[in-house]
Amino acid sequence: MIFRAFKKVFQKPLYAAIGILTGLTSFVFIIWLPNIGLVAEVLFSSGSFSERIALPVSLIGTISTNFTTLSASFVIAMAILFGMNVAMTAFFIRRRISNIKESGVVAGFIGTISGTLGVGCAACGSILLTTVLAWIGAGALIQLLPMQGEEFGIAGVILLVASLFLTAKQIENPAVCRI
Repeated sequence: MIFRAFKKVFQKPLYAAIGILTGLTSFVFIIWLPNIGLVAEVLFSSGSFSERIALPVSLIGTISTNFTTLSASFVIAMAILFGMNVAMTAFFIRRRISNIKESGVVAGFIGTISGTLGVGCAACGSILLTTVLAWIGAGALIQLLPMQGEEFGIAGVILLVASLFLTAKQIENPAVCRI
């Protein structure tokens, strides 16, 4: 069942491209994240395009130095799974929207998303969360974990695999009631 859904989605070039581009973008972003200030400064500095792009491209190789083997494996797995998940979700939503355009559900769905995005900014929320976590000593608590926080990478991969499974299941199930 799952492989039929993968085949149904990824045999279409549009969704294969969405998956690959999303996966590569998330991989590059995760690699750049420890040096995001430097990357932004270099990309928006004066100079030729080749000079501005050379350092950010070379930073992609830091996966072998900035990450442990285990965390590098999780970064790669999460980028691939995230790309697949986005492509499958796009396929699923596009198919469902084409089935229910007349019912007004699309407008409600778009309104819900825009309303959710408009309820405050992510930066303030993350600053508040980071402050609270630091205040209660979460950094020290992570060091007490058996794998010093690598457990979050494992949980991320498990959740992405579960999401892929559930999305594939929804793609294979028809949008009608069973008799």
